[in-house]
Amino acid sequence: MGIDKALPRRAAAELVGTAALVTVIVGSGIQAGGLSQDAGVQLLANALASAVGLGLLILLFSPVSGAHLNPVITLFAWWSQRRGQARFRRREVVLYLTAQLAGAVTGGLLAEAMFGRTPGVWSTQVRSAGHVLLGETVATAGLVLVVYGLDRTGRAQLAPVAVASYIGAAIWFTSSGSFANPAATVGRAFTDSLTGIAPASLPGFLTAQLLGGLLGVGLAAILYGPPATRPSSDNLLLSDRVRGRSLSRGA
Repeated sequence: MGIDKALPRRAAAELVGTAALVTVIVGSGIQAGGLSQDAGVQLLANALASAVGLGLLILLFSPVSGAHLNPVITLFAWWSQRRGQARFRRREVVLYLTAQLAGAVTGGLLAEAMFGRTPGVWSTQVRSAGHVLLGETVATAGLVLVVYGLDRTGRAQLAPVAVASYIGAAIWFTSSGSFANPAATVGRAFTDSLTGIAPASLPGFLTAQLLGGLLGVGLAAILYGPPATRPSSDNLLLSDRVRGRSLSRGA
């Protein structure tokens, strides 16, 4: 009963957290593009801001909702918990996904408005090349592997630093720029700036992210096995009351 009463608050945390994440990503990209014409400097500034912002948001919202901020993390949290005692129910999944998507679109529009740009302009950044989609698959697989690896080895409390560090690195080492988040990807379609993605490129990116999520879960299962049973006194990222939501999100 307690979990049901807390559901609106958790959904609100996912909405606000995802909105803040996309605002950080898009806003830092707009700022970087306005301050420098050097592509390397722009990417470095965006990567640093995105990583720091993500880490802080995970730290802030994880006690409330688990700080998924990412449909891939929510879907595979539900999948991994579907037969456990702390089951992440379907209606909770639907509410989380809806909140994340709404938050991402809001964040993209807010970032545009903050910099005096016209909100709601579609991006013209085409990202549909095969090698870019491969990079997005790798980026998402790595993110899921990091999250599940931490959870299954009892180190979920390290998620704010570990996940943020991974995303900051993956922005550089993947050809896609490591979106690794379907909701944020949709939100970034509403900005014609450095971090945007054209609507026509969305299907390919979303498919790559889902495939990457499956790959990440498979690798986690091979490397770490099934989730271990933890005692009720365990004091990790979240309390056992919301055990099924302890998987933290990415950008």
